[in-house]
Amino acid sequence: MDFESDIFTTEAGKLTVTFIGHGTLMLDWGGRIIHVDPVTREADYSRLPAADIILITHDHFDHLDPEAVKQVRRSSTRIICNAKSARKLGEGEVLANRESLTIEGLAVAAVPAYNISRGRRLFHPPGRDNGYVLSSGNFRVYVAGDTENHPELMALRAVDVAFLPMNQPYTMTPEQVAAAARALRPRFLYPYHFGGTDTQRLVELLEDLPETEVRIRSLA
Repeated sequence: MDFESDIFTTEAGKLTVTFIGHGTLMLDWGGRIIHVDPVTREADYSRLPAADIILITHDHFDHLDPEAVKQVRRSSTRIICNAKSARKLGEGEVLANRESLTIEGLAVAAVPAYNISRGRRLFHPPGRDNGYVLSSGNFRVYVAGDTENHPELMALRAVDVAFLPMNQPYTMTPEQVAAAARALRPRFLYPYHFGGTDTQRLVELLEDLPETEVRIRSLA
């Protein structure tokens, strides 16, 4: 399997982000393997490193796949998820919106993920789903999950790397992602879960925000 990866230098060790596809990522942060929303349609997990931590944002089929979890987990793996995902899996540590925990020096905070546009709240209602902010030292990674740019998202600060979803009607338009980027001011912004959305539109919208580098990877 040949996936793109980017490497970041942090005070807590090298962070390698591997772009699996759609809403699925793998992070190697100082030797800790973190799988985000592993799904077998995106990868053969029997050929990927086993997880120290699995993060699941919500229970939709393109984010929660029990078979992928089974393939990538080991006895010591910590599975962090929202309540509905834990019920479907039959296991997992529930982290509700605004709760946080620390796993071997890695702070994991659950950020609300939900729709705010009229007629779209049925897709991701408030209070159910998670995004996650991962912090080690002073370096922070935000994986937003399926969400629009609601007030709590817009209030986040000090984000180094942000993954923001961009596919209406389920998540954000390029204009909404651009507005979120102007609020968060991440050093690196990756649109993800974007399907057929024109990623170049986002690049154009943020041409005048030099402190944020927009990076397009294979995450359709």
